[in-house]
Amino acid sequence: MYFRHTPQLWQQFPELVAGTLFVPHVAAQANVEQYLDPFFQRARTRIQTGTEADMPEIAAWRRAFAKMGLKPTQYRSAAEALLRRFRKEDDLPRLHPLVDLCNAVSLTYALPIAVFDIARVASFIEVCHATGTESYLAFSGETEHPDPQEVIFVDAQQQVHARRWTFRQSRQSTVSHTTAQVLIVCEGLHATANDDVRAMLADLVKTIAAVWKTDVQQSMLTATQPQFDFA
Repeated sequence: MYFRHTPQLWQQFPELVAGTLFVPHVAAQANVEQYLDPFFQRARTRIQTGTEADMPEIAAWRRAFAKMGLKPTQYRSAAEALLRRFRKEDDLPRLHPLVDLCNAVSLTYALPIAVFDIARVASFIEVCHATGTESYLAFSGETEHPDPQEVIFVDAQQQVHARRWTFRQSRQSTVSHTTAQVLIVCEGLHATANDDVRAMLADLVKTIAAVWKTDVQQSMLTATQPQFDFA
């Protein structure tokens, strides 16, 4: 299997920094609570200094959404949506230990993290511009079709695993209690994204190794090396 962004997307967003992880073994019975609070505390400290819109990481995604023809306050990156919820509730709902960990790390770095159940993906995931014929399974259970030229995550069977880039994932590959293997994708567009995405990956790898006792494949992607091949 592999993950990649198309050359067209790299051309449109040359500032993109992407980091990927393949986790070969996860279990829903794991306990990550002791690892979440340090990330939450770092996020609390940061949101006390200003709004999400003031953060360079969020501002960069807002510019990207505007460039794609989307209203940034109508379609927010997953990281901004998490930060807004955390600011209001001072916590996040618990969904699955790995997803909970990724959400906490996303808060800390103000960058979106996508987590996919690889068993529900056909052959690859490619971030590309939609034709409009692909199928997206919404959380409501309804099937939608992306707008032509919308940035999507899509597989070999034309299943869409995320719409509007970092706006919303699909129900198709959501991590559940039966998930055994996952692909994690971290992306940034701001000036220090290279350092920040690398730091995110390091935090994730360290914590995943401590909780699930598993080796993790990782890669940083570039326009010249855009593809991550994993088991």
